[in-house]
Amino acid sequence: MSVQKRLAYSIMQFLQDQSKLETFTPDEQESLEVAVQCLESAFHVSPEDTHLAVSQPLTEIFLSTYSKTDLLCRSETSLSPEDIEKAECLKNEGNNYMKEENYRAAVESYTQAIALDPLSAVYYGNRAAAQSKMGNYTEAIHDCEKAIVIDPNYSKGYGRMGLALTAMNKYTEAITYYKKALNLDPENDTYKSNLKIAEQKLREASSPTGTGLGFDMASLINNPAFISMAASLMQNPQVQQLMSGMMSNAIGGPAAGVGGFTDLSSLIQAYTQELAQPTPCFNN
Repeated sequence: MSVQKRLAYSIMQFLQDQSKLETFTPDEQESLEVAVQCLESAFHVSPEDTHLAVSQPLTEIFLSTYSKTDLLCRSETSLSPEDIEKAECLKNEGNNYMKEENYRAAVESYTQAIALDPLSAVYYGNRAAAQSKMGNYTEAIHDCEKAIVIDPNYSKGYGRMGLALTAMNKYTEAITYYKKALNLDPENDTYKSNLKIAEQKLREASSPTGTGLGFDMASLINNPAFISMAASLMQNPQVQQLMSGMMSNAIGGPAAGVGGFTDLSSLIQAYTQELAQPTPCFNN
């Protein structure tokens, strides 16, 4: 019975994850919740029975089996050199669109490359990066899953999965994927930074007093990115105006039109929040 309970628990996790997606109507979400309750009653399991969890989510297990079979069927038809060359050109075209921040066009180019060569993990990974830039995180996750199935050693597939999951506030899952990315590419500073951000956000989300704006000052002032940000901040004309106004305040009273410490604090807070965002990595 333990196998059946583990399977029921995995299905419950899948249904609960699906019920949180915005793609379902309130009625459909309620139906998913009812399905979870039915499984709880029939198999005498609950979401708290974490000892029943398996090492991979149900979607990964399914994709690993289904996609490998699907890919084997596709691979029976060998790709022509012309198709491979054209697909690579389309990938490069997509990369150029990414640099121009034309993400919709990039998605189209990568999609055409995939149609010609569906066995390239890079094409799926690049399309995932473009989808994330457009805020299409569910689509990005699907592309990352396909990339990982094609090439389990493709670190960017795990890293970009972590980015999409972080954007969806799924910090625990994001941490798992960032760690997998680091196992494959231990010296990647972007993965290290994004992992720390996901861990910090998880702590903030778990804290009853967490506001989502807290940060470790000691770590922050030793962060090279913060030092660079501070130098950039001091070059900002608005900051220079504020500093000038503060000096005027100190010498001869309030400066007209300058908000002083309040405006400076708001500006620094905005820079700090920007620094606390995960760093996209794109160089394919």
